[in-house]
Amino acid sequence: MATDQPSPAGEPEPNRCSWTGSDPLMVEYHDTEWGVPLHDDRMLLEYLILDGAQAGLSWSTILKKREGYRRAFDDFDPLLIAAYDEAKVASLLQDASIVRNRQKIRSAIANAQAFLRLQSEFGSFDHYLWSLLGPHPQQNTWRLDSEIPAQTPQAELLSKELKSQGFSFVGPTICYAFMQAAGLVNDHLVNCFRYDQVS
Repeated sequence: MATDQPSPAGEPEPNRCSWTGSDPLMVEYHDTEWGVPLHDDRMLLEYLILDGAQAGLSWSTILKKREGYRRAFDDFDPLLIAAYDEAKVASLLQDASIVRNRQKIRSAIANAQAFLRLQSEFGSFDHYLWSLLGPHPQQNTWRLDSEIPAQTPQAELLSKELKSQGFSFVGPTICYAFMQAAGLVNDHLVNCFRYDQVS
């Protein structure tokens, strides 16, 4: 359910999806990024890596570490990440600004390598992704949070395809979170002020 709460200045806040809560980082992310159709390869890789890092954690935890990830992972440059060696993995495991999980770090490296292969084959990851799931975002009409699924047949398809290309930490639930973030689906509630803006 979208929220409509007074702002500190006394002006009513617009209706938002309730998952934002009152965390300023979550609110800003919701208001400016979540659900906007994305076509930038570097940002798509960032979302993929961050959604994989979220597994077992809250999205707010990952958002708080986002700048740390950008520093630690060379602003999500796939060429640089794909070349990380064991010394770099060891260094990342000591970096408190990210989730220090060996499997997730190795996954990010392998995913960057797979990402580069798809870029080479399809011209861009964006073209691969939207050719597979597009060409236009799916417009949902949810009225309650409880209506929004954790995964869909499209997310299962994306998960299967990415795994076949060598990606990991890309199960259907992670893939659906990625699709929501990258605007492949519009899962803003219909009474959220962002619903029409990203339609």
